[in-house]
Amino acid sequence: MECWSDGLRQNPILQYSITPLLQFFMLIIEHISAMRRWSEAERRQGHRVVLVPTMGFLHEAHMCLVRDARKRGDRVVVSIFVNPAQFGPGEDLAAYPRDFERDRALLEKELADVVFHPTVDEMYPQGSDTFVEVKRLSLPLCGAARPGHFRGVATVVAKLLNIVRPHAAIFGEKDYQQLQLIRRLVRDLDIDVEIIGHPIVREPDGLAMSSRNAYLGAAERQAAVCLSRSLCKAERLFRRGETSAQALIRLVSAEFKKEPLAEVEYVKLCDAKTLDDIEKIDEPAVLALAVRIGRARLIDNRVLTR
Repeated sequence: MECWSDGLRQNPILQYSITPLLQFFMLIIEHISAMRRWSEAERRQGHRVVLVPTMGFLHEAHMCLVRDARKRGDRVVVSIFVNPAQFGPGEDLAAYPRDFERDRALLEKELADVVFHPTVDEMYPQGSDTFVEVKRLSLPLCGAARPGHFRGVATVVAKLLNIVRPHAAIFGEKDYQQLQLIRRLVRDLDIDVEIIGHPIVREPDGLAMSSRNAYLGAAERQAAVCLSRSLCKAERLFRRGETSAQALIRLVSAEFKKEPLAEVEYVKLCDAKTLDDIEKIDEPAVLALAVRIGRARLIDNRVLTR
C-alpha cells in the first residue's frame, strides 16, 4: 500500500518521475490538487482513466463496476465520498454505513489504481455556494419524495468529473434516474467523458445489491425480494403482449399488497429517456419502483423494450 504523501504532493517533479514505479500499487489520495496532478500525469502518458464513483461500504456490485472499469481502461480510480449534499433533512446521512478499511482491502484485491477519498471540507470548503441542477429529470420518481437530492448528486458528480478528469465513468443501472440525469448533465455541460451504465447486480434470490441492504433484518431481507419478484412478473406479462401501463402497474401493486412489511413509495412506468409517465409502451420504457422495508428505502427497475 502506498499513500500519496504531502511531500509527494508538493513536489510535482518527483511525483511524475515515480508514477510509473507506482502503477502496481494502490494510492490513497485525499486532496483535490493531488488527484488532478495524478490524472494529468496519466493522461500525458496516454493512459485511459476510468472513474467508479461510490459512497463506500462497498459490496460485490461495486466490485463488478471496478472489474468493468479495468476492462475499459488503463487506470482505475474509485472515489469514496458520502456526499452530504444529496441527503435531505431526516435522511440517513449520519447512519449511512461506512467502513473505509474494509473498502480499501476490497479495492486492493481488485487492483484499483487510486482511491480518491476526500473529506467534506475538501469537497465543499467554507463559502461554497454553487450547485448544479438538471431540472426536468430531477422532478419525477425519487426526486418527488427527495427534493434537492438530485441537485446534490449532479453537483458532486460534476465536481468529481472535473477533479479526476476521467475518459469514462461507470454508474450502476439500479439508480436508473441518476444514470439518465448524469448523461444529461454531461451532454448539456459539454463534459468530455463517456458515461457507462452497468447492469444491475443481484443476489441469488434476485434482490438488487445495495449498501442499504445492511439495514434489513432477517424477516425484512426475505420480504425485500418482493421488489425483483414483482418486476419479473411484470416483464413476463409484457413479453406476452401487455403494453398498458395501468395493467402492469396494477400487477406490481398487487404483488406488494401480499407483503405486509413493504411500504410502497411509488410504482411508475416511464419513458426510458425522459422519465415522463406513459400510458402505453410504444418506445423503450422503464418500470421503476421505490419501497420502504423497515429502515431501508429500496429501489429497483426493469427496462421494457420490444
